[in-house]
Amino acid sequence: MIDAYEDPGTADVRGGWRYLWWLVRCQPGRSVAGALLGSTWMVLLAATPYLMAKAIDEGLEPGDWPALSGWCFALFAVGSFNAWLSIMRHRTMTRVRMDANFRTVKVVVGQAVRLGAALSRRTGAGEVVTIGVGDVQTIAQALTVVGPGVGACVAYLTVAALLVAVSPVLAAVVLLGIPAIVVLVGPFLSRLQGAETEYRNRQGVLTARIADLAGGLRVLNGLGGKSLVADAFHRDSQHLRAQGYRVGAVTSWVQALGVGLPTLFLAVVTWLAARLAAQGDITVGELVAVYGYVAVLVGPVAFWVECGYQLSRGVVAARRVVDFLRLEPLEDKGTRDAPAEPSALHDPESGVTVLPGRLTALASAHPADSARVLDRLARYTPSRATWAGVPLDEIRLPQIREQILLADHEADLFAGTLGEMIAPHRGAGLHRSAAPPRGATSPHSAAAALHAAVADDIAQSLPDGLDSQMDAQARNLSGGQRQRIRLTRALLANPEILLAVEPTSALDAHTEALVAERLKGAREGRTTAVTTTSPLVLDHADTVLYLVDGKLAASGTHQQLLTQEPGYRALVARDVEVMK
Repeated sequence: MIDAYEDPGTADVRGGWRYLWWLVRCQPGRSVAGALLGSTWMVLLAATPYLMAKAIDEGLEPGDWPALSGWCFALFAVGSFNAWLSIMRHRTMTRVRMDANFRTVKVVVGQAVRLGAALSRRTGAGEVVTIGVGDVQTIAQALTVVGPGVGACVAYLTVAALLVAVSPVLAAVVLLGIPAIVVLVGPFLSRLQGAETEYRNRQGVLTARIADLAGGLRVLNGLGGKSLVADAFHRDSQHLRAQGYRVGAVTSWVQALGVGLPTLFLAVVTWLAARLAAQGDITVGELVAVYGYVAVLVGPVAFWVECGYQLSRGVVAARRVVDFLRLEPLEDKGTRDAPAEPSALHDPESGVTVLPGRLTALASAHPADSARVLDRLARYTPSRATWAGVPLDEIRLPQIREQILLADHEADLFAGTLGEMIAPHRGAGLHRSAAPPRGATSPHSAAAALHAAVADDIAQSLPDGLDSQMDAQARNLSGGQRQRIRLTRALLANPEILLAVEPTSALDAHTEALVAERLKGAREGRTTAVTTTSPLVLDHADTVLYLVDGKLAASGTHQQLLTQEPGYRALVARDVEVMK
């Protein structure tokens, strides 16, 4: 089975079927072993009626007890050996499925890491969650075809060969009848793929809505919008349930036909064999053997139908995984170095220029407009933005990431200690009394960052300070506390250019005023740009850029814009009243 630290390999993303075949090729020895064990197991199931026929014709009917005893012993030996084979087959196929499961998880997680910050811009959280929760298991289950599926084909051919020796007529009926059953089930499998695809898509949308709802529940309660979102979620869940009923309806027909048609076929073949026995064309033992052969074939046919069902669902899930693996991170064609000296960032699309060494605030009636400006300046979306007059697309992306930090107010917070949360991968360095290694964070800088973000009271209120365990997304903290922790993490990184999206939107007025004052002092001499409409922050900015419909409408200090721009004054008027 794949090791936790082993390279999962390069997935074949040319299609769902190709991906499933890649999973098989990644474990050739185990796949071949599963096919051999499954085939031998099913063939030996067919050997049981053959041995019973011999015991009847050569032992029981002529009264030859030694021969009867010998054939009975052979029957017992084959049954015991087949029971052991069944155990080994099941173990092998379990490993095949687990390898496919873990390998898919690893390539999906690896792709999520490769996409990095582009992940949330390329796909929804619900899509990734649905892949991890449902599609991975479905893909793994589809690989059942490697063992019992191959075994069913071998057993089918073996039984057909045995029937030829008994009666060519019966052999012809079996050879033609079993494929006919599979053909009858085929259209239902095609319908199942379509219904399953629609169900998975709706499930991804609903999962994303659940994540959004859980993340913003407190805000919804405060705004009185919980019932509105709950109604929308109820409608979507009803649609998902209706689609689930459609999937269930098709599935029920597939499974009913998978059991009912082989049983009906068994009855027809048994009736034909009984007529042949009554006419003296076959012996009583051969009649028993024919019944046993056809009864054994019920298993392979059921496996074929089951494998078709699993493959139909597996291909749908594999296509979703392939679609995710085809996503590409932001393309890096940059060949030039970043500016050696602090330089201005400019966004031609909006007209915004962020001057070096200053605190710049972007104010807009539509926060998404100002956030998109920072996205372009941080090179998270293709644009014509420049840095020191050089297009950002021409600068090496690692150098941009090293010097320009985009701090999102909804950035992820991973579970761990508070120290690890504010300094990922370097949390241990926060508590060493000795000098930290190169690149680590010193206790002094951590304390300074906490103070600048007005987050020192959070660490002091926790039982173990920076060593206190935190939930994922810091759910054991309030929204305002989480925002201050995110700001602390951004300040601790100490980038040359910090672009912060709404860094104080969840804070009360007193705390927001302290953050605005301390932020300017902590970033003295470095380039900082924030998006906000709070006058408590705008009043501390060196330059305020007022945007209208995503375009620069005016610039100046907060007081100048209040006097000269009626639109700006109306935008921040509510907060101005608070300041007074």
